[in-house]
Amino acid sequence: MLTMLYTRLTTPTGLMIVLALILTLWQPADGAKVRIKDITALQNTQEVDLVGYGLIIGLDGTGDGTGTQFTVRSLTNMMERMGLTVDARKVKVKNVAAVMVTGRISGHQAEGSYFDVTVSSVGDASSLQGGTLILTPLAGADGTMYAMAQGPVSIGGFNVQVDDANKIVNNYTLVGRVPGGGKITNGVETRPELKREFYLSLHNPDFTTSSRIAERINIKYGLTSIATDAGRVKVTVPDSLSYPELRARFMSDIGLLQVVPDNTARVVINEKTGTIVAGRHVTIEPVAIAHGTITVNIESTPIISQPDPFSSGETIVMQQTRMAVTDERARVIHMKGAVYLSQVARALNKIGATPRDIISIFQALKQAGALRAELVIL
Repeated sequence: MLTMLYTRLTTPTGLMIVLALILTLWQPADGAKVRIKDITALQNTQEVDLVGYGLIIGLDGTGDGTGTQFTVRSLTNMMERMGLTVDARKVKVKNVAAVMVTGRISGHQAEGSYFDVTVSSVGDASSLQGGTLILTPLAGADGTMYAMAQGPVSIGGFNVQVDDANKIVNNYTLVGRVPGGGKITNGVETRPELKREFYLSLHNPDFTTSSRIAERINIKYGLTSIATDAGRVKVTVPDSLSYPELRARFMSDIGLLQVVPDNTARVVINEKTGTIVAGRHVTIEPVAIAHGTITVNIESTPIISQPDPFSSGETIVMQQTRMAVTDERARVIHMKGAVYLSQVARALNKIGATPRDIISIFQALKQAGALRAELVIL
């Protein structure tokens, strides 16, 4: 894996952009081995996404305002169910926030199991810090209720505000988690598992990886598996391991087998942060790279023209504009043969290219057909 990390350093002379190349796991032959369980999942595992509407109470004046009518209505309805009649026009909800609660459960989790849930503000609250989620039902897309959620909210940050001009915020405070806050009340019905075979589904489908997984399993247990496509490996349980307790042990042992996965050549660019991450299989065909920068600097200075004393003239403010254009000499790099991306990065680093320059160059290489990789821009 080739990682290019761009770091900004503040110096007495201003802001400098430093390109640091970190080469890790640079092996021209095989890569690192990983367990099969880390790159696959059982295909017949049922998962259900849950969602619910709830209230968070106990906030320190950072909840929804009175203009958020659904929060007021939700609070008054809850109080009425508890036997208290409240006038909605006199309710202030600054210590209460309406949230959407989301989570996910699988068929392997039995009734009574706990799981984490995420809460997200849907009103005009300023922070969920210190709040507690009250009992909230969670349902799937089909409307079936599978779980209930309740507990203290953790946002992993803070929000301190003295007035509109003095405010300190650490992390995002309108989304939080309730660790172990969800409890399954109605387990997910799993698909009936086949007695003799099951499928392993790859997280990142690849024909080479699926073939290697099938080959590794066959070396260990004989001809028991086959790669059906890029994303699935069919595994047949041997006759000697068909008993339920032995079958579970067989599936566990398969997950511990190690293989060398293969990855698609890909370059990921984040233009917001100036970060580039590229795999070790990324190569560049013979090409000549020329890159220069034109900088236009426009400065406007106000000039005040005063009329003569005791005259009928008016004071006039005019703008004096100065424009300077700097054309930087193009920097040229010749690549005579197909090279790895790391060699190009070293060459660009030597000529002093900035992160923005390198991103533009990689995009141009892709358009020219010289970059032998998939280009992903975030």
